[in-house]
Amino acid sequence: MATAYALAHLRRAPIHADVLEYLERIESTLVPFGGRFIVHGGVVDVLEGNWPGDVVIIEFPDLAGARSWYHSAAYQEIKPLRARHLTGEVILVEGVEADHSSAQMAAELRRAGSR
Repeated sequence: MATAYALAHLRRAPIHADVLEYLERIESTLVPFGGRFIVHGGVVDVLEGNWPGDVVIIEFPDLAGARSWYHSAAYQEIKPLRARHLTGEVILVEGVEADHSSAQMAAELRRAGSR
């Protein structure tokens, strides 16, 4: 079972009381699902392309837990506090196992492409 992540790319906007309330309440929605912030609006060093805004990454034990958190009544209750004021993209993505190898992945893709 691979770790999963909720990733948000949010455009900067003026601070609003709703957003502050969202920030005050979100952590309690994560706890029942084993979620924890690993990136929360830190400095972004853009090396390629354009990246307007901030990054938030929340780690979960697995994809099912991440989905359950996002669709939970507790999170859905506070989501509008953010969504009304901050635009951007939010995704859930499954991580890789500890023994993941990009070279092995390439070999598997080569084999699949030669069929």
